[in-house]
Amino acid sequence: MVRAVVLPAPGEPLRVTDLDLPAPGPGQVRVRVVATGVCHSDLSLARGTLRQATPAVLGHETAGTVAAVGDGVSSVSVGDRVVLCWAPPDGTCWFCLQGEPWLCEHASDAAGVPYARADGADVYPGLSTGGFAEETVVSERAVLPVPDAVPLEQAALVGCAVMTGVGAVLKTARVREGQSVLVVGLGGVGLSVVQGARLAGASQVLVTDRAEDKLALALSMGATDAVEAGDDLPKRVRALTGGRGADHAFDCVGLGVTIRSSWASTRRGGVTTVVGIGGKQEQVSFNALELFHFARTLQSSVYGSTDPRTDIPAVLEHAAAGRLDLGALVGGTVGLDGVGDAFAAMERGATSRTLVVP
Repeated sequence: MVRAVVLPAPGEPLRVTDLDLPAPGPGQVRVRVVATGVCHSDLSLARGTLRQATPAVLGHETAGTVAAVGDGVSSVSVGDRVVLCWAPPDGTCWFCLQGEPWLCEHASDAAGVPYARADGADVYPGLSTGGFAEETVVSERAVLPVPDAVPLEQAALVGCAVMTGVGAVLKTARVREGQSVLVVGLGGVGLSVVQGARLAGASQVLVTDRAEDKLALALSMGATDAVEAGDDLPKRVRALTGGRGADHAFDCVGLGVTIRSSWASTRRGGVTTVVGIGGKQEQVSFNALELFHFARTLQSSVYGSTDPRTDIPAVLEHAAAGRLDLGALVGGTVGLDGVGDAFAAMERGATSRTLVVP
């Protein structure tokens, strides 16, 4: 038995309970969890904005050590330090064969398969991971090694926020050296976009958020200008970018109003990348003339357009070399019984990233 945080159904309170977690089967790995980041996607799953079979153990931004391996597993051994990938591509579907593994048709298959039992009922792994627990069982494809130079608690963030944010800059938008970047929303993903922009060599990194502490943190990570949030954001951004607007704007919130504001803050011919996940009720409208006149590109970024098999090791190498400051993304830690409070804090916009340390 292991302790875990179970979501009985969307919208219902979380509960900490004992989980009957079987030994890993063929091609599976059992991982002793060291830390799991509390991601906004977990909150979206808990509230029913994103779909997940329930009851489920949420938590998908996870790192730990290998506790056991099933038959046929050869890439890791017991005791290895690993980070988990919540969307491991299978490498064989149509999207993978087109070079788009972040859209893999089978990356989330495990999320719909029961992997444990609690109180006599089948339990599903949230986003195929089940990280809000003392231990979890995942596919070998979802397990990647962590260099000794990177603390496991910090490596957990690479599983989602850092890959999503840094990938959005380097892989989706392909920001070039000397370009200007605007980041709207400074949660764990937005702050990772800031660090990605620094890696890309952006000359200006403008940031906006309603929380003053997040603005200060972003400036400490390499942002050059903190811009006051509000209806006149596009005007403020143009004033700081030669009257044109930013070469790249990244919306890390996912609300209709922030997407529209990010778009309006982008220069003519520039690129607006939507990274935040909004609900289907969020609508954004454009008129046909502005689409033609501004010649902007509007695109979304799914998991940073990354191939986790190669890009997670690359990002961890940046962290090991000191080019990424993972520790600065951590806003605090809680135990398993603190996940609900972490969700509430996230809804208030009060923290950057909370780690669950079982």
